[in-house]
Order: sequence, then structure tokens, then C-alpha cells
Amino acid sequence: MTQTIQAKVIDLRYLIDNFGIQLVLDDSFFHEWQENSPEINNLDKQLLDKVKMGYLNLLNYPPLLEDVVRMAVVDPLLFIGDFYLAPFYVKSEESIDIAVPDEDVIIKGRIDTLVLKEQLWVMIIESKRASFSVEQGLAQILAYLLGNSYIDKPSFGMIATGSEFIFVKSVQGNPPRYALSKGFLMRNPGNELYHVLRILKRLTQLVSA
Repeated sequence: MTQTIQAKVIDLRYLIDNFGIQLVLDDSFFHEWQENSPEINNLDKQLLDKVKMGYLNLLNYPPLLEDVVRMAVVDPLLFIGDFYLAPFYVKSEESIDIAVPDEDVIIKGRIDTLVLKEQLWVMIIESKRASFSVEQGLAQILAYLLGNSYIDKPSFGMIATGSEFIFVKSVQGNPPRYALSKGFLMRNPGNELYHVLRILKRLTQLVSA
């Protein structure tokens, strides 16, 4: 009988033991987030400044729930980046199944937002506090990336907590490998949403090619 496991209970150790997934620390493996990112215009920057100010205002009225993070931060970010317009598309709570090699196990779970060709994923961590770490969502999004049907192309993801954003690259193979960008923090000086939007635009260029 096939065993069903909710993706939200899968941790990184499980993916290492059952899929052999390996973290790559060489910067050249995930160079896409660091180079050739398109510029954003002044209007985009003004809007992103409002998003940041709105988020900082929300911190004064805890708890900061997942739906609020999506409404106040992630949805505006996708709107400003034109990710709701063709040829992009967004799906909510897409179900993904992946099988454990040589075992009758299927991992089932949901991802909050799927953008563009099943190669770029955006996940909002289910959090009841703004300090919730992106590490809590890493194994989950890697499970979805392992289920990508485009096995000959890299997959990319972004994890958002509202207070932090981090990008993920996964390449299938024997063994599958992944790498992370640096974390972009809402509380840092300036507005790191500029960098987040530029990287999102760059990754969509790559998966659209």
C-alpha cells in the first residue's frame, strides 16, 4: 500500500536520506541571483517603498499571519513586477506529488503560489509571527522542486516570511543539488525589495527562454 506523507512534515534530513539531495556552496552554481538582473524604474521603487512602510506598520499590530503577509507584501510585489499579466500565471495551493525512490511513499503537499511554467515557485511560509525563519520552509519547497517535471532544467524558488526573502535553485540529477541566495531582510537599511524584484524578474527571464 502506498504511504502518503504531508509535505509540511518533511524535513531536510528526510530529503537527504531518501533523495540524496546535496547543498552546493560554490557561488558559481547559483550565479543567476547575482548577475544580469534587470533594473527597475522609479515608479516601481516608490511602490516598493510603500510596501515596506506598510509591512513595518503591520509589525505594530501582531500577530502577523500568513494571509496578511500575502496581502500586504507578496501580492503587491507580484503585482508591481507584472507577474499577474500574460505570459505569467499564478495558481494557489497547487498540489504536488513526488515518489521516494525504491519505496512506496508519496509526499503530498500544497504550495501557496506557483508562477510561470512550473519552474519558478513562490512560497509563503505559514507563520503566526514575523520572526519565523525561512529555514522552516526550505525542506518543503525543495520537495516541490524535486517534483518538477522539467528534469533537464533547473528550478527556482523564493521563500517569503514577510520579514525575509531567500531564493533557491535546484538541479535534478544523481544526486540532486540545491543552493541558496543570501537572505533579504525587510528591516535592513534601504529597501531590499528592490533586489528581490530584480532577481524575480531575472529568474522569469531564464525560465521563459
